[in-house]
Amino acid sequence: MELLNTFAQTLETTLPVFIMVFIGMGLRRVNWIDDAFVNTASALVFKATLPTLIFLSITRADLSTALNPSLLVFFLLATLGSFGLAWIWAHFRVRREDRGVFVQGAFRGNCGIVGLALAANLYGDYGLSAGGILLGLVIISYNILSVVVLLAYQHGQSASPRKILHDILHNPLIISVVIAIPVAALNLQLPAWVMTSGDYFASLTLPLALMCIGATVSLRSIRTDSRTAMGASLMKMVTLPALATTAAWLWGFRGAELGLLFVFFASPTAAASFVMVKALGGNDRLAANIIGLTTLLASVTVTLGVFVLRSSGII
Repeated sequence: MELLNTFAQTLETTLPVFIMVFIGMGLRRVNWIDDAFVNTASALVFKATLPTLIFLSITRADLSTALNPSLLVFFLLATLGSFGLAWIWAHFRVRREDRGVFVQGAFRGNCGIVGLALAANLYGDYGLSAGGILLGLVIISYNILSVVVLLAYQHGQSASPRKILHDILHNPLIISVVIAIPVAALNLQLPAWVMTSGDYFASLTLPLALMCIGATVSLRSIRTDSRTAMGASLMKMVTLPALATTAAWLWGFRGAELGLLFVFFASPTAAASFVMVKALGGNDRLAANIIGLTTLLASVTVTLGVFVLRSSGII
């Protein structure tokens, strides 16, 4: 009976997130939303509503709890380890021209939307604030590592360090974290009407973003190139989250910190990976397939992962 209750609680946490993804798939299938809507809505989320959500969450946070250097250091080391393992595997098992796409798909998670949504459902304000701070490190590390591995296998393409730095410094999510931390540290109080209006605006973020993710999943394209995509997807959704979460447990993380790390590492492949592959002339069809497969797998693997961790009493 206790296990059933735990499983029911787990479904209450994860299902709302993935149901929004499936709603997006359904709305796209009946042509209620199209590419134009997805592009506009995704830009609105990235440039405005998500930065607002992160800013408000951090300004309301207790930084002594939300800003955890040990958590940041571990996440960076685990990301580098996941990146290295995926690259070693790809070197021996994936054809050369697809190795960069495979590696990026296997390590780069959609922490900004799916990870943050799951963290919010699991841990409320702490999940949003600690996840928002962690997201700053995610953006920097994922972008740099993705460019490195993609350029290693795309001859004739280049991306200067100056451009990478420019993109990072002008990223709205990074800017929101940088502004919010001193506001929270100085305990500055914004007018109530500003906070309420911000809450209304920020509340658009997760449902809109999750529906856009669902609308971009193409079941037809997944069927056309499944072997390499499935390999990257299983590594992203099963192997690397299991290794990273075990390492976090051995490091000493428990409770909300361990749960936050799990949902970030277990998030499906980021949609931004497709954009980067296309810009650098890689196999964009493979990148799209990995995104689609991991998004579909996430509804099962994340739910089972949270259930196992909750049943074990460690999150």
